[in-house]
Amino acid sequence: MPGHNLTVASRIQCPHGGQAILSAANTHVFADSALALLETDIHTVAGCPFTIGTKYSPCVRIEWSAGASNVSVSGTPVLVRSSLGKCYSPENAVQGFASVVNTQTKGFSR
Repeated sequence: MPGHNLTVASRIQCPHGGQAILSAANTHVFADSALALLETDIHTVAGCPFTIGTKYSPCVRIEWSAGASNVSVSGTPVLVRSSLGKCYSPENAVQGFASVVNTQTKGFSR
């Protein structure tokens, strides 16, 4: 099934340019030879430069929602380009949404 799948080979950033460190709880389903990401995966963000006034307030993690409606791994939706990644500060404040820079377009395989 072709689509814009998010995998550990995707590139995802916080709205301020910090890079998501991608890892997958899924260990069986691949898209274009890379493990598919799941809606329940939480990703650490590295290198976010965001400040509020003079207070450094980087994005530190991304939590996901709106996974695929028709593809899941053990009942958990896989992530696709249209999934929503909320970026959180160390104080758990939402600081914007993640940007998907690249995806995989080949279908899923086991």
